[in-house]
Amino acid sequence: MRERLLLGPVLIAVLVAIAWLDEWSSVHGLPNGSILFVCMVLIALMGAGELRTILLAKSVEVAPWVLQVAAAAGLAVCWLAPRLHDGLYSTALVGAAGVGVLGVSMLWALRKKAAQGVIGVCGGALLSFVYLGLMFGFVLLFRHAHSTWALLWVLLVIKSCDIGAYFTGKAVGKHKLIPWLSPGKTWEGLVGGIVLAVIVAVLGLMGFRSALGYALAPLWFGAAAGVVFSVLGQAGDLMASAFKRDAGLKDSGHALPGFGGVLDVIDSPLLVVPVAFWGLRLVEWLAGATG
Repeated sequence: MRERLLLGPVLIAVLVAIAWLDEWSSVHGLPNGSILFVCMVLIALMGAGELRTILLAKSVEVAPWVLQVAAAAGLAVCWLAPRLHDGLYSTALVGAAGVGVLGVSMLWALRKKAAQGVIGVCGGALLSFVYLGLMFGFVLLFRHAHSTWALLWVLLVIKSCDIGAYFTGKAVGKHKLIPWLSPGKTWEGLVGGIVLAVIVAVLGLMGFRSALGYALAPLWFGAAAGVVFSVLGQAGDLMASAFKRDAGLKDSGHALPGFGGVLDVIDSPLLVVPVAFWGLRLVEWLAGATG
């Protein structure tokens, strides 16, 4: 608890600083998302090391650089594809990156001229490509379509659910959510997380309009987003828990005292950000259709 309370505000401050720097750099000539892309690559490289620990616990031996290249390739295509302004070439870029990751991982797996373990190595590399590359990289796609402040709003809603769920669960949690997968989660915690997320989402949209002079989305969307983002964020956390439980691990790492590893921090947004992207696109479409 003490470590969470000390490190949590620091992480939020770093997140806000990155958002401000990314927005500032885009105004002054850099392609939007450039600062964010660099920061995410660094995070993904650390996450690949933690993913390797999980794979090793399942007797899948993959070189760290293979997983890191796979993760970086996924992020790179998410950053580059929207800038091609051509659906065919954007899709081809993503497909080519996947083929390249598979080819590199297979060559590494066959380096000893033996086929034993090839499936595990290739599967691990493709997991890194999709999980730490494409899924994490959807943050970059969101940033391409919206300001960094819109992205910050989404991330704060997600993390407010985590905070609300944690403290509510600690205070009154009695009924386990999925005890065989994540023993610490409770139904009471989930409800508390949703309530706080809805409050933060609605207040965030009000603040967005007041500070920036335009509405990101109507307030009803904020209420809906608080609920949907909370449920999907917890699902993303449970997805990561499934990886760790299968490997017999409690945390993915120990880089962040009180939180665990990098994967333990980024797991929630992986399912939320794609839905936030399409949700805001739906709001734009509805506004255009009724306008």
